[in-house]
Amino acid sequence: MTSLSHQRAAARPWGFLTSHALTLVEVTRTPDATVRELAERTNLTERQMHRLLDDLVATGYVSRTRVGRRNRYSIDPSRPMRHPSLAHHRVGQLLGALSS
Repeated sequence: MTSLSHQRAAARPWGFLTSHALTLVEVTRTPDATVRELAERTNLTERQMHRLLDDLVATGYVSRTRVGRRNRYSIDPSRPMRHPSLAHHRVGQLLGALSS
């Protein structure tokens, strides 16, 4: 790869984790955080965060419990990773590695 190619690649924003994975990490760290707080911590919009949480709740990775006027989120660490090549691993393994 040429120096110019390296510069172009470095200038494009990208990350190693999906928005769903970032959401799981932040929920693990702060289960009592509001949607706004989770969005700020992941550098996403509140609308995106609502969609991500809805996806994760619908697929059983996250549960949402109403506590007064707020929600408390919890992760099911026993759920399998979704990509077929990683399905033999549990989401708790990933979160354990990233949350320490």
